[in-house]
Amino acid sequence: MNAKAKPGEKWQMTGAEMVIRALKDNGVEHVFGYPGGAVLPIYDEIFQQEDIEHILVRHEQGAGHAAEGYARSTGKPGVMLVTSGPGATNAVTPLQDALMDSIPLVCITGQVPTTLIGSDAFQECDTVGITRPCTKHNWLVKDVNDLARVLHEAFRVATTGRPGPVVVDIPKDVQFATGTYHAPDIADMRASYHPRLSGDEALIEQAVAMLRAAKRPIIYSGGGVINSGPEASRLLRELVELTGFPITSTLMGLGAYPASGPNWLGMLGMHGTYEANMTMHDCDVMVNIGARFDDRITGRIDKFAPRAKIIHIDIDPSSINKIIRSDLGIIGDVGHVLEDMVRIWRASDGLEDKSALKQWWNQIGKWRARNSLAYTPNKDVIMPQYAIERLHEASLRSGKETFITTEVGQHQMWAAQFFGFEQPNHWMTSGGLGTMGYGLPAALGVQIAHRDALVVDIAGDASVLMTIQEMSAAVQHNAPIKIFILNNQYMGMVRQWQQLLHGNRLSHSYTEALPDFVMLAEAYGGKGIRCEKPDELDDALDEMIASDKPVIFDCRVANLANCFPMIPSGKAHNEMLLPDEATDEAVANAISAEGKALV
Repeated sequence: MNAKAKPGEKWQMTGAEMVIRALKDNGVEHVFGYPGGAVLPIYDEIFQQEDIEHILVRHEQGAGHAAEGYARSTGKPGVMLVTSGPGATNAVTPLQDALMDSIPLVCITGQVPTTLIGSDAFQECDTVGITRPCTKHNWLVKDVNDLARVLHEAFRVATTGRPGPVVVDIPKDVQFATGTYHAPDIADMRASYHPRLSGDEALIEQAVAMLRAAKRPIIYSGGGVINSGPEASRLLRELVELTGFPITSTLMGLGAYPASGPNWLGMLGMHGTYEANMTMHDCDVMVNIGARFDDRITGRIDKFAPRAKIIHIDIDPSSINKIIRSDLGIIGDVGHVLEDMVRIWRASDGLEDKSALKQWWNQIGKWRARNSLAYTPNKDVIMPQYAIERLHEASLRSGKETFITTEVGQHQMWAAQFFGFEQPNHWMTSGGLGTMGYGLPAALGVQIAHRDALVVDIAGDASVLMTIQEMSAAVQHNAPIKIFILNNQYMGMVRQWQQLLHGNRLSHSYTEALPDFVMLAEAYGGKGIRCEKPDELDDALDEMIASDKPVIFDCRVANLANCFPMIPSGKAHNEMLLPDEATDEAVANAISAEGKALV
């Protein structure tokens, strides 16, 4: 039965065989997993086939983040396979991470036999109960004849509508049992689940009319554009070109519009650019395309874009008016809605007041002139911003397709600020959950999907240690990922907030026993590089990129550099602190007495 199953075809097979056949029939080529007693029948079937490659990770959290990186960089669902009990509970972090960032993830978990469920059996846990809040949907399959339908449905739910993670929990006796397998068939899918793809055309026409009448417009794009597929990013670029409007993006939306594009304002939000945040604050019409108005973007809600009429386009109806009240909400896949918007705009007379848009761009030019990403170079010490800039240049010199993942912290924000992304699906980071340890296994997943690409995890010395064991998986599977550590010996963002908000009382944010990262890389069978001087950085980066092994690059950067610009918690977009203003006293005065910063 090596051929792909056709609609309507049925066979008798075991539950374990069904899992492998369903993966194949849903186009899966790679699975990230870790074996255990409750999934041994499935692993036995993996051993007996060659169509699907299994990537053995070192921890179930690593399996989930690797599957996330795989999904984000390919647009296909990532698949992870773990055992019962601790295998399933270790998957909770990547499941929640995928839920918050709308990443399609199919997690298959083993479960104790149905006869033992509820008896506190060895490695038993209520997987469905535990994962219900952190998945789009989950299933416990107690009848082998339901397994094929559930598996096919799981892939559909994970990948359609607003993408997200799903869990299929399969007891061990169901894996051994024999039943009827049938090929994927839309007729078998859940009748109650029909995500709306096309937007209401009358509302889209109204949105275009609002945009045509705008004098100070802004386009605000999010990860939904990237999730919709390459065509959505192309249509977004076409809309920007047609309208001449400025565009900004969330952290998750970077790359949908090119960083080199003339209308690009940079990322907005807490550590966004001055021009992006000021344009957002003073706009008169805003169109939000596939973003969810999260707190890192909005800042103080009652002062968010106070003079703007807001258009919100999202496939998830619950996102409309959830945080920010919209003047016009359009439910639909952003790719479909953008196609209609472009068509309707082309059929119109275009912008009503072109002179107003010219004046708007003149004002934006003044904001740009502040150079909010400026930093003071240092001939003796590598500044972290400089390190990212040189990494970007080195990636361009290499001529390779480059994918960037990150851990979470200051380095993540500097990467978003200083590494220019020209294409979608090339930037993988933990946005909503802010998961330290995400970047290394995510890089592994990206590298498995793109064997010839340059895949770099921009990391922090503290964050990377949370999943450093996946370096072993990278070596085993010949995945030459590059771990570029901005090593300042601190939990940088934690230290920054302690300095600015807690009287510089650095409570447990300094790591006094860091490993020798060069020796650690070699211990795993990879390559280690250390660089401490700015004038040696370019050569060291070229050496890193040229290596055919996984590399840990220990880039020693200025210990106490802070990440600016910054909107203090509880402040509006026009109350940013820029690098030339950000003294400790200024920051302290800028933060409201009742405000509590979110690290």
